[in-house]
Amino acid sequence: MFEIILLQVPGGGAGTMNLIFIGGILLVFYFFMIRPQQKKQKDQKKFIGGIKKGDQIVTLGGIHGKVTAIDENTITLEVDRGARIKMDKSSISLEASKQYKKD
Repeated sequence: MFEIILLQVPGGGAGTMNLIFIGGILLVFYFFMIRPQQKKQKDQKKFIGGIKKGDQIVTLGGIHGKVTAIDENTITLEVDRGARIKMDKSSISLEASKQYKKD
């Protein structure tokens, strides 16, 4: 029934194909761009929430350190010979404990 209506409209078949093509592009864009970014943000938030005292971490600026204190929004890192830096939790990049265990 729907096909008969589309065939009666001049250029109706091409319009449907355009809509399908645009829909396909949107799906590809979602699955290859948006969804992986959301998953990465979710994993990062989970990692930051699970940090505990004694973990070795790397900041977004490339500073390696050991977590000595954790507050609600900040952490304190021991970076070298007792030098401590207080940083925002959002500046944490990744866990380096596994890297240090290999050495």
